[in-house]
Amino acid sequence: MKSIVLAWQYVRARPLAAALNVLLLALGLASINFLLLVQHQVQASFERDLQGIDVVVGAKGSPLQLILAGVFHIDVPSGNIPLADAQELAKNPQVKTLIPISVGDSFAGYRIVGTTVDYIKLYDAKVATGQMWAAPMQAVAGYDVAQAMERQGLQTGKTFAGNHGLGAKGHAHGETPYTLVGTLQKCDCVLDRLLLTMTESVWQVHEKATALDESDRKGLEEAREITMAIIQYKSPMAAVSFPRFVNTSTEMQAAAPAIEMTRLFRMLGVGAEVLRGFAAVLLLIAAISLLIALWNALRERQADWAMLRLLGASPARVAGVLVWQALILTLAGGVLGLALGHLLTGLVGSMLAADRSIPITGWIWLPEQMWILAGAVLLALVAALMPVLAAYRLDVLKILQLR
Repeated sequence: MKSIVLAWQYVRARPLAAALNVLLLALGLASINFLLLVQHQVQASFERDLQGIDVVVGAKGSPLQLILAGVFHIDVPSGNIPLADAQELAKNPQVKTLIPISVGDSFAGYRIVGTTVDYIKLYDAKVATGQMWAAPMQAVAGYDVAQAMERQGLQTGKTFAGNHGLGAKGHAHGETPYTLVGTLQKCDCVLDRLLLTMTESVWQVHEKATALDESDRKGLEEAREITMAIIQYKSPMAAVSFPRFVNTSTEMQAAAPAIEMTRLFRMLGVGAEVLRGFAAVLLLIAAISLLIALWNALRERQADWAMLRLLGASPARVAGVLVWQALILTLAGGVLGLALGHLLTGLVGSMLAADRSIPITGWIWLPEQMWILAGAVLLALVAALMPVLAAYRLDVLKILQLR
């Protein structure tokens, strides 16, 4: 205990140097913790949202865009596909389930998605209040949407108007309001951020807004479209032939989520590696700074060390003071780094929440973070090795003679 107190006094004696060591270590650890927290949550979110989805079929364009827009609802779809073509695909012997997805409108920045009840069953979501829709122009709100609507005084049974487009500032379809008939329990999936309704509701809103007369309305009904279709295979063997069939034999494209997510993570991995390299450089600088600080402390306080030895302190006790100095600085930097990492993650999460994007929070703890802190302690001990060995070999008589 006396060694710890003495080490703390020596740290306090040079506050600026101690603060620099702590800050360098904290920045490096904060970067690593931020990457770990974000990667874990993004990957977990993607895995949850992709469960049960074998392929997504939509308009020609970027397959990655199709996945981001149709599965995660964080991008703009490239176009629509004819309803008749989707219905023809549903008859394919390799298709088990085809779930239509129609987007184009929003409410308070949350997307209104026209679909079927199979989309809710896909994520095993449960009704929290009210009931599922039973007719066009009835809507069910995901958990996050329900919370936002409640803050605006919109509960089950109330009506609301959707806005044209996927932003919050589009033209309001006031002539075709929706009725909120139910809300969903929190599922920690993409449904939390969506307003769900029958596909017929989406058609009805836009046909009423654009049709000039009855014949025009009938023409629109015959040319009905959906944005994309989520498909489940009857057999895993369909993954080999079905996407090729769609891409070569139709005017649509099929995107396999597993392939596109691999591409996405590979692209994101480049940026993550750069940040990891930056964090490693910061930690290396922190280790060198700690080594220099301990070495200077050893040289500047040689008389103190010699006096401790004369008073009966063993070489191990003197070396232990330096070890405790290193541990105090490392633990301070580690705690600060963890706090900064969680704070930065929470900040990024709040920015993504404002864009109705992937949910990320700083209020989680991963077991891997303990290994990061343990690695920082090991780094500090390695940095303190040379000063500690020098302290252990101090020549007391020579130092006192020089004094």
